[in-house]
Amino acid sequence: MTRVERLLRVLGAVSGTTLRVWRAKSRPESSDGPAMFQPIPTTPDAWLEVRGAGGAGGAGGGGERAAVELAEIIGAVMESEEETTQVAAELSGRYEEIDLIYTISEILGHTIRLDEAANRILREVSAVVRARRATLLVHDARAHVLRLVAARGVELGAMEPIEVDDPKSIAARVFREMRIISYDPTEPRAQKPPNPIERAYRGLAFLSVPVVYASPGRVPTPIGVINLTDRTGEDAFTAGDRKLVAAIANQIGAAIENARLVEQDLSQQRVRRELELAHDLQLKLLPSPAVVASKGDVAARCRPAESVGGDFYNLLSLHGERIGMMIGDVSSHGFGAALIMALAMAASGIHAETAESPLEALRRLETSLAEELEETEMFLTLCYAVADPAQGTLTYANAGHPHAFLVSTDTGATTRLDATRPPLGLGGGGEERVLPFQRGKAILCLFTDGLADAPGPNGERFGEQRVLSHVVNLRSRPARHILEAVFTDIAAFTGGAPANDDRTLVLLKV
Repeated sequence: MTRVERLLRVLGAVSGTTLRVWRAKSRPESSDGPAMFQPIPTTPDAWLEVRGAGGAGGAGGGGERAAVELAEIIGAVMESEEETTQVAAELSGRYEEIDLIYTISEILGHTIRLDEAANRILREVSAVVRARRATLLVHDARAHVLRLVAARGVELGAMEPIEVDDPKSIAARVFREMRIISYDPTEPRAQKPPNPIERAYRGLAFLSVPVVYASPGRVPTPIGVINLTDRTGEDAFTAGDRKLVAAIANQIGAAIENARLVEQDLSQQRVRRELELAHDLQLKLLPSPAVVASKGDVAARCRPAESVGGDFYNLLSLHGERIGMMIGDVSSHGFGAALIMALAMAASGIHAETAESPLEALRRLETSLAEELEETEMFLTLCYAVADPAQGTLTYANAGHPHAFLVSTDTGATTRLDATRPPLGLGGGGEERVLPFQRGKAILCLFTDGLADAPGPNGERFGEQRVLSHVVNLRSRPARHILEAVFTDIAAFTGGAPANDDRTLVLLKV
């Protein structure tokens, strides 16, 4: 027994009448004798029949008023029951959709890689909206195209990327305009979007929904497009289908963005590991002072600003008692500068061994690096000096390197080894020069601007004179002690802050 039937029985007993509800477009005709019929105000085509007491056969105004009141009560209950029935029917009809949204939330919540989830999502979505064919296209910002990442009823390799600016593509238009475009062939007034490309699927209806990511406080950004076609049953997508797919598209948009952030983080981790490996390899390329230890007292250190850098030095044991010392500084740092540095390291040893003079060695080195320097738009400052204790000379060629000095161990006087030609990559020519360099009389000091330009807490520079003061004050000490003093002082001066440029120092005493 329904709520209305129970109410009719109760009200009839209280009022001493018999009550029945009729469904009819017009006033019913009673076949059981006199009765009063009152339209139920909240329910179309519904009548309340009242028999007995003062309600049968028009027994006075009181009976009519009672019938009206009873009809209003019955109507209110019927309206409430119908609303309840409608809500229950709607919830039952949308159960699949509610379950789908929950399922997709679970998929995206437990999957890091989007490609692992995309095909499952399309399978679930297309099943609920009854589409045999579904595609998920994601924007490739570098190529400015939409690429197929998941599909149902379509081979992944069968669909070429879609240009975002393609005026004929519905998917491209949906992406550009960030709005749903659909076609319902059952709607007489529906206008089918023009597309000259023949479709290879059954049915005419389609639903194309933008995948959008909207982070808090920012303008929504298009991420991709979901396309649904070839519907089973009635060839039309409902308004509910459009709302459902739009809600799912927002979930997928957030998942794609999260997947990109995860991939970016993983890429950064890989880059950090590669930088660490490159740093270790670069330091291994630099020679140990032991290669010339039998000919002189040498100390050398290179501290890259980043994991890899553009500073380098080379130590060469040449014919006889001669010692070659080279320092270079590429006009940048990072991977590009490290590449030039590695090439310079590899080529400098060969050219220094075979060239007849420091100037010729620089000329050959510049020729070897010409193509790379031009492509990277970098240049290289470099000083190459050859000490010959037997002859008491230092022969050098300086390609624009500013921090190259001779320090007298007798007086502490410093002599700058001036540039004799432009930096490598900025022009050739030049000359070489010869200075006295007798045993126990001088220290060759070569360093890069990463030392001189190192900033202190208040922005002041460490300065080359501060480097030279350590050399002068400790000129009677071993080269290694001088080098340690310089790097200890610069660490204290900068407060241990990360270097903003590569720092390299090479010292030679004979």
